[in-house]
Amino acid sequence: MSDISLFIGSITALPENGRPTGIFKNPVTTSVYLTSTGFTGDEQADRSVHGGPEKAVHLYPAAHYARLGRAFPEIAGQFVPGSLGENISSPDLDESQVRIGDVFQLGEARIQVCQPRNPCWKIDARFGEAGIAVFIAEQRLTGWYFRVLQQGNVSPDDTLELAVPAAGAPSLAAAMDIWHAHRPTAQALRELAALPGIASNWQRKIIQRADWLENNPDQPAPKPTAFHVKPAGN
Repeated sequence: MSDISLFIGSITALPENGRPTGIFKNPVTTSVYLTSTGFTGDEQADRSVHGGPEKAVHLYPAAHYARLGRAFPEIAGQFVPGSLGENISSPDLDESQVRIGDVFQLGEARIQVCQPRNPCWKIDARFGEAGIAVFIAEQRLTGWYFRVLQQGNVSPDDTLELAVPAAGAPSLAAAMDIWHAHRPTAQALRELAALPGIASNWQRKIIQRADWLENNPDQPAPKPTAFHVKPAGN
């Protein structure tokens, strides 16, 4: 069981360049309905990389903020729960304690861990500091996304409780170790891709990487995409 804080937000402008973003979130103080695509009232600006059924709810471990503060001490005071655009902050869970496919009860809703977050360049723009997204990706302080299996009302005083463990599945941290390894075995990647509950977009990328490694045994292996870079010209 984990206590939580809830956050939602509307689309607003980045201070750096005025680009639209949904990264600015506000604490939820009353009950809010969780649909298959996210909390009512929560918005995402770029739906090509944010939101949707397999990125419906983002949880970011609250403990990571201390590490971010140590890495970027001049803005350490800005690293507080909700500031990375998460919907849920948990003081008790991190990537080593959840598994792909774990199902949690949250109020009336049931949600399932399905993929890690790929940090976005808008994190740097939000804080006015270069290198945060890269640090998050390299240190794997990503948090994760849930899909919604059962819609329902969620309140800030609800707790996140493991309802159906993904027996036999690796932790999310271990899954990311396999994904980010320089040259993992194709078998390890295919086993990862076969996990029940894994997000289809991540599954597809894992299978594509396994295929490439099998077909190019003597070629230098390209790194998987770890974060969304800023589009050219923006």
